[in-house]
Amino acid sequence: MFKTFDCLQVLCSANLLRMKKNSLAATIAYVAVFTALVIVLAFVSIPVGSAGVPIVLQNAALILAGLILGSKRGGYVGLLFLFLGLALPVLAGGGTTLRALAGPTAGYIIGYVLSPAVAGAIAYRSPKNKAGMTAVLAIAAVCGLAIQYICGAFGLMIRSGLEIGPAFAAQLPFIPVDAGKLVVAVIIALGVHAAFPDLMGRKAS
Repeated sequence: MFKTFDCLQVLCSANLLRMKKNSLAATIAYVAVFTALVIVLAFVSIPVGSAGVPIVLQNAALILAGLILGSKRGGYVGLLFLFLGLALPVLAGGGTTLRALAGPTAGYIIGYVLSPAVAGAIAYRSPKNKAGMTAVLAIAAVCGLAIQYICGAFGLMIRSGLEIGPAFAAQLPFIPVDAGKLVVAVIIALGVHAAFPDLMGRKAS
């Protein structure tokens, strides 16, 4: 996650972020690059707790996609990521989408599609001033993470047979680490939007 900004700098140097906001070519480029970033972060997976759900960086990368690309393109990243996962082991720990959907992480997989879309919808309503944008991006990131937790909890109820209380309690060990990941994601998103305001359809001041 801490090397994400370096990846985005490479993206910027290739002028992908300077492409017209609504261009189909730009959308394909953005989605492809962020999907590749999410896949790269599959190599980080730390088992925790008794529910069989590991600490990963992919969840934060998907939220970051929403914060930077917006609702539609962020959602496309989630969809493309899971589509590739049907044939390739792109999920954390070398898993596939079908394998994840059959296990206790099924709900989180659904959240991977919804969270960037929700985070992006909120993020792209942020004001131009830095303080306001920071607050809105933070809210967007938290809402995206909440979507993942809620979907994950319901997945645990269905796949692992947990009651609603234990299913939501299983999210607690992840909160401190995920909070730190969101801070990094918001900082990165702020930097990108400051450098490339056209992403939100704005002109540099």
